Formats: sequence, structure tokens, C-alpha cells
Amino acid sequence: MEEIEVSSWLTLDAVKKAADVIETVGNLQTGHSMSVFCEIAEDCLELCYSDSAASYLRRFEDRDEFEVALEQRKEDVGDAPCEEDEEAEDDEEEDADETEDGFQIEGEFDDP
Repeated sequence: MEEIEVSSWLTLDAVKKAADVIETVGNLQTGHSMSVFCEIAEDCLELCYSDSAASYLRRFEDRDEFEVALEQRKEDVGDAPCEEDEEAEDDEEEDADETEDGFQIEGEFDDP
């Protein structure tokens, strides 16, 4: 992996415009950084925009290293679902099914 510091977001924007964007992680409106994972030809890149630290461009050696970095960044930002979240979503879906199937409301109610 190679990394260079970039002093201007315009430089990152120019690279982003020329690349095929794979995924964006983070948000500068709600956080302090945003990473854009993209590809140009056979190069896998991370463009990191930051308003609190130095921005940088990172080039990965291969697609595997790129995928690992993408998943790590998702975990850092909190975008990646963890096992507990997935289990909680399954429980909520089961509860919703029981409520919908178990009750029926008939008639109209008058407002006092």
C-alpha cells in the first residue's frame, strides 16, 4: 500500500471524476472524514477527504487488500452491520409479523 498526502480536495475530486467509484464511506456533513473507494484501470484507490486532518490518496497492492481496507473503514465509521445488529433486525421482523397477524381492529372509533 502506498499513501500520499493531498493538500487540496480539488485534486481528490479530479481523481474521483476519472475513476469508477465502488463505495463511499462516511460523510463530511455529519463527521470529519469521508473515504471514496474507487478504481482507475487496475489501480484500487482510497480517496480520503478530511476536515480535521490531512487528506490523502491511498493505492492498494491488490483487490484483496482493497476489500479489507473498505471493510475496516466501514467498521471505523460504523457503517458495517455487526452480528448483534443483524440478530436484532431479525427479531424485530418476527415481532412485526406476530403483531400484524395477531390483531384486527374492527369498527370506527369516535373522538370525544
